Amino acid sequence: MASVSSSKPRNFGAYSYSATPCTRTHQIGALFLVVSTFFVTRILDQYFSESNSVTPATDLHRTSSSGITIDKGIPQWPERGYGSHLSLKIYVYDENEIDGLKELMYGRDGSVKTAACLKGQWGSQIHKLLMESKFRTSKKEEADLFFVPAYVKCVRMLGGLNDKEINQTYVKVLSQMPYFRRSGGRDHIFVFPSGAGAHLFRSWSTFINRSFILTPEGDRTDKKDTTAFNTWKDIIIPGNVDDAMTKNGQPDVQPLPLSKRKYLANYLGRAQGKAGRLKLIDLSKQYPDKLECPDLKFSGTEKFGRTTYFEHLRNAKFCLAPRGESSWTLRFYESFFVECVPVLLSDHAELPFQNVIDYAQVSIKWPSSRIGPELLDYLASIPDRDIEGMISRGRKIRCLFVYGPDSAPCSAVKGILWELQRKARHFQQSTETFWLHNGSVVNRELVHFSSWRPPMPLP
Repeated sequence: MASVSSSKPRNFGAYSYSATPCTRTHQIGALFLVVSTFFVTRILDQYFSESNSVTPATDLHRTSSSGITIDKGIPQWPERGYGSHLSLKIYVYDENEIDGLKELMYGRDGSVKTAACLKGQWGSQIHKLLMESKFRTSKKEEADLFFVPAYVKCVRMLGGLNDKEINQTYVKVLSQMPYFRRSGGRDHIFVFPSGAGAHLFRSWSTFINRSFILTPEGDRTDKKDTTAFNTWKDIIIPGNVDDAMTKNGQPDVQPLPLSKRKYLANYLGRAQGKAGRLKLIDLSKQYPDKLECPDLKFSGTEKFGRTTYFEHLRNAKFCLAPRGESSWTLRFYESFFVECVPVLLSDHAELPFQNVIDYAQVSIKWPSSRIGPELLDYLASIPDRDIEGMISRGRKIRCLFVYGPDSAPCSAVKGILWELQRKARHFQQSTETFWLHNGSVVNRELVHFSSWRPPMPLP
């Protein structure tokens, strides 16, 4: 082979008719051309990749840089397992349809007002919103799911029913539902919006262990050594934040700029003898300039009103949410509406809509066993720009914590409907359901389903 310095002409191809000397200058030029082409190609690839990523897409699997699936500002459910659109039909039992249902809603003497049970930590607006939903059907025979309205936590707290009465009344109600008996309860929905979860119905494990349970509480092992929450069928719902804070555009208490917040963190709640809460209260005494833990009064002249409560909550960069009587805490959800980054200090807490929300992008979960100065040091080390980023991403998804109609582009009820659609199964049989050669569905006495009469024996 000729050397680089050789003056002998080189022929590089069959179609070369004239030879051109290949000098060091030519080689350097060729190398420069190759390198330049490589870098230009990389730059163009990156440019077009970024251009495509910001172009509005119809693919429901598209994920924003925040880790949250967003399309045109609306959180999206992945198509796989959910379907491309909502197509549920839900039958809502009428309060006058079944003997005993009114007691579960208004108490034994009907004195509990519905308005009182729609608000606060024990409230649920799901029944009210489903009554107005376009997915509601008045025909049982075409329903995919059946909703059983009840406000038992509120009724119990206001003295309308005691625990024994709640249990007896639920059993009486269920024995009058042919469709519940037909499926073994697999297509029926029950809501328990408090920390007690389905344990408010003491015999839940006997009668509704196959039904859908909607609850903010995913763990009750501290009380009953068992949990009523089953990840395969049940759905975690958001806590019921005060409507005055979730209104579009103008909540009653506006967020403060980070620079105007007095504290690094706060905890607004009672001690209740719980280890994590007691640690936070002690920590606030050691570092009163960093951590605010006011002694909340729920009665008397020093009682915290709603506005005062949220004004305190917004006055810190981080809002600490330890467990109380149970794992879940309403404070976690309230924090998003004053734009305070929630710090979850509850190891067993379950959170809603995790197929859509990447909670690591909008909140912090810290081990409850490590509550102490180490926690404050960690929070103080987080730059304001990172805090602002978490707040910004939280602003995008907090609509999923708002109990608004399913006609809204984004609401808690719409999210719950998506989750119900994913988990709904068409079970038309149970241990008490039989069928004949012509498709007739009968019971043990060979009575056709249309002729079943309550009360029906329950397991």
